[in-house]
Amino acid sequence: MTQGGPIIIAGGGIGGLATAIGLAQKGFPSIVLEKAPELGEIGAGIQLGPNAFHSFDYLGVGDAARDMAVYIDSLRLMDAISGDEITRIPLDDAFRTRFKNPYAVVHRGDLHGVFLRACREHELIELRTSSEVIDYDQDGSSITAILADRSRIAGRALIGADGLWSKVRTRIAGDGKPRVSGHTTYRSVIPTEEMPKDLRWNAATLWAGPKCHIVHYPLSGWKVFNLVVTYHNDAPEPVAGKPVSHDEVRRGFEHVNPIARQIIEKGKDWKLWVLCDRDPIMNWVDGRAALLGDAAHPMMQYFAQGACMAMEDAVCLAAEMEAGDGDIEKVLPAYNAKRRTRTARVQLQSRAIGDHIYHPSGAHAELRNQIMQAKTAEDWYDVVQWLYGSTGLEGAVT
Repeated sequence: MTQGGPIIIAGGGIGGLATAIGLAQKGFPSIVLEKAPELGEIGAGIQLGPNAFHSFDYLGVGDAARDMAVYIDSLRLMDAISGDEITRIPLDDAFRTRFKNPYAVVHRGDLHGVFLRACREHELIELRTSSEVIDYDQDGSSITAILADRSRIAGRALIGADGLWSKVRTRIAGDGKPRVSGHTTYRSVIPTEEMPKDLRWNAATLWAGPKCHIVHYPLSGWKVFNLVVTYHNDAPEPVAGKPVSHDEVRRGFEHVNPIARQIIEKGKDWKLWVLCDRDPIMNWVDGRAALLGDAAHPMMQYFAQGACMAMEDAVCLAAEMEAGDGDIEKVLPAYNAKRRTRTARVQLQSRAIGDHIYHPSGAHAELRNQIMQAKTAEDWYDVVQWLYGSTGLEGAVT
């Protein structure tokens, strides 16, 4: 299985490391090339649907992932104008029985650490930092990654797991810059004792308002609450991780109910991200190069599935490598075909959820409330069966 050299993975985020682990378990060596000087993750919380736990188990990190997760009781949707609950989806035994796994929240850095430790412990995985892949050459039998320092690394395949601004995607798709949504997200983490007592819910809570929303849930063994707030400010350019003032955050929420607004007052050390995505594409493959994770299908945050889809990609690629006995010319198109429709659905529905659940106003919001209030728990489970009931190996829809 080592014939033709290692598989080169551009990007040492969750998707890249998950790919390395999946390949190593099937006997395929890899080199992970991360452009940053250290391997790590920025940001705070990630929500993990049952499909994420399917991936953890397949990749052999299920126990470690479960140990550091916080298991929430429900998904709660609140009206940010009235302060009333719209609906609550229980994540109890019935949910776990239906989808064969739980729903949880984790700190992004903790999850990355699980994958990083697994990679460091495996002899078939080499990790390199300060190594940005900017281009590649291939001759039909091998591919060579070209790094920013002009050094070259040859291998049997190149997987572009290099995120929204993927240089590998530039070569494969050539579809220009990401789409700037005009929605800006602000993130903070607050100690649990500073969270208003009557809002310390064991839930992933969404306060939905006109062109804005607030999300909060407990993290890190209930030591802190993750706070993510978003509003439409027509931001023209992508920005990531920029520190901002409390006053800037407040401006987008002056119109919401005081119950919801008080949460923002507890935040500090705010940082902003301007949300971007891309339209789905059919082709992620160029010979021995392929895309994975945000490089293949960057999406809005509204379905809470970005990291989950990247892990599913890793699982699918590893499975196809095993099934195809490492024949890259067959494996990569098969992986592409199996993943593109499912991820396109998540990309497009993420946009739609933002429009119709997170941010509507007036009659649009009233219609949302009536539709969502009419659904039972079983109705909700039916709605998400295609997503949570799949391992990502079956193709688009189950």
